[in-house]
Amino acid sequence: MATDKVIEGAADLANNAKALAAQAEALMAQVNQLAGQLASQAQQSGGGDSFVFFVMIFVLSCFVGYYVVWSVTPALHSPLMSLTNAISSVIIVGALIAAGPADLSLAKVFGFFAVILASVNIFGGFIVSQRMLSMFKKKTN
Repeated sequence: MATDKVIEGAADLANNAKALAAQAEALMAQVNQLAGQLASQAQQSGGGDSFVFFVMIFVLSCFVGYYVVWSVTPALHSPLMSLTNAISSVIIVGALIAAGPADLSLAKVFGFFAVILASVNIFGGFIVSQRMLSMFKKKTN
């Protein structure tokens, strides 16, 4: 009887994950459409507003990220944490490339800070994931 409830719960979670994936895909399609419109406007205006274009893309991606993360059910937070750790590892590679040039520049300083912050995010994420998974282990006492 209890296994039926677990199976039904897992099916509900799978359906929720599919619905969230569809919502995220729809949001990304909207963002891509807006980015295409902004890019064509930037090309028509001579490309002088590239800073504004990149700020708009950043703001739109923040909104998409907010709505995707906050609509995740609590049961899916552990996989989401693992995914953000993977994304942070990609960020750290880019930060190392930015911090790599031999001369001292603003990009190198920002790259160094990005390496530090991404490292803290990665290790903190693994610690939180480990603590969350330890809550589900049976005690042997």
